[in-house]
Amino acid sequence: MELLTLKERRELAARGYELLREKQDALVREFFTILSEAKKFREEMESTLAEAYVSLLNAKLVEGGAKLEELALGAKSPLDFEVETRNTMGVTVPIFRITEQEESVQLHYSLAGTSATVDKAAQKVRLALDKVVRLAEIEATVKRLAAEIEKTKRRVNALNYVVLPRINNTIRYIELMLEEQEREDLFRMKRVKAMLERKANA
Repeated sequence: MELLTLKERRELAARGYELLREKQDALVREFFTILSEAKKFREEMESTLAEAYVSLLNAKLVEGGAKLEELALGAKSPLDFEVETRNTMGVTVPIFRITEQEESVQLHYSLAGTSATVDKAAQKVRLALDKVVRLAEIEATVKRLAAEIEKTKRRVNALNYVVLPRINNTIRYIELMLEEQEREDLFRMKRVKAMLERKANA
């Protein structure tokens, strides 16, 4: 009975091992796909940040540093930062969003006495901010997938190198004991048979 239970456990552990291996392989594929995306997006973000910086410098040259600072301090903050989650390969990963408040359809500084360079700089900075937030989301996803891969790897190794060998060793031990017991029973039966035959012939 114990042998049957152990064999069922071995079958269950082997099935679990295969499923975890499949999950691990899928996670690794997803990880490298998103890692590649993160690398490309980082380059894109750095380029956008550089453009935003140049636009701000142009606005500063046209308007002057004091005027630009005055406009920045007087501007309202129309943006909200939201965090949601989604499920990727059984892993909960974040979704970062920047949403605009209703009044953000209007400019948040006065156009009086300002040039178009200020508006262009504001647009470039907003675009750069979107890129930074998106990259943060991608990199957070990469980190969570990496953690899940490591966790799954530990479970796969535990099944492969600890659980399954231990069950197999126990099964082999029980089978050897049963074989030994069977040989002893057979030997006893032969002795009894020989004794009965001697008595019958006496």
